[in-house]
Amino acid sequence: MPPMSFGQGGPQSQWDPWTPQSQQRPQQPQAQQPWNSGNSDNTPDWAALAEASEARAKRRRLLFIGGGALATVVIAGAVAVAVVSANGSGQASDGPSSQLPSTADIPSATATQPSFAPTSAPPPLDPKDFVSSAKKDKAPLSPDLLFPGTQLTMGETVYKKGPTADTRTCGSAAQGTLPKVLDANKCTRLLRVTYTKGDTAVTVGVAVFDTEAQASKAKKDADKESIVRSLSGGGVKSFCTGAICRSTTNSYGRYAYFTVAGFTSGENVTEKSTGVFRAGDDLAEFAFRQIRRRGEAQASAAAEG
Repeated sequence: MPPMSFGQGGPQSQWDPWTPQSQQRPQQPQAQQPWNSGNSDNTPDWAALAEASEARAKRRRLLFIGGGALATVVIAGAVAVAVVSANGSGQASDGPSSQLPSTADIPSATATQPSFAPTSAPPPLDPKDFVSSAKKDKAPLSPDLLFPGTQLTMGETVYKKGPTADTRTCGSAAQGTLPKVLDANKCTRLLRVTYTKGDTAVTVGVAVFDTEAQASKAKKDADKESIVRSLSGGGVKSFCTGAICRSTTNSYGRYAYFTVAGFTSGENVTEKSTGVFRAGDDLAEFAFRQIRRRGEAQASAAAEG
């Protein structure tokens, strides 16, 4: 029998990957021969080969598409399991709304907020209250405590401290209409101190009353002729005993404070005497600050105690 040529019904010489291995027969070794499509000239059948290759490629693509879809389904299933596990229940998170807790079962935001017992801090103590009445103003008082040190600096100006005095009979340390004003409003003490700068001298007088109302009334009753008596001595020449001087009047709490400023040379104070006006204003401001600080110190001590 003449040998069979490939393409004429003889045994397959190639392994088909799409046919199960159990159904394939072992390939028998063949002698190397040229492809024969049945033509007498032994030319390969190129059309048949192309169709076979296209069929194999199509089956491979279908397999890849099917495998990708299966992988997608597996991944989606894993995500669903993770979501359910994170929710802490055996039900999917997109279940019916009837499975959700009612509004009354959901704790409100305010229920988790910490609550504190209401507290009310006491109002801060007013320093002026402690210098407005003799009942509360109990701190020691003297000219050197109210006006400490040996000099006073106000801005760039330095004043030298002179003599001091503490008078229980207030009228005797005043002149003009001021003695009557002090006595009428029951002044209990009149503290005085003198400061100098060159030939300018200022005496500050602080009148002490039992109540703020009495001090305010004394300030209101005073006029241009209500002048505290200047205090000299200790190296300070007499001043404002006959010459024209400049005076001021004010009050804070239970204290009324007065100033008289002039020249130790005996000259009259005029509108051009700016240094005298400045000195009087500085000492009036300093007296106010010292009285207020007295109240602040007592208020601070009361708050700490």
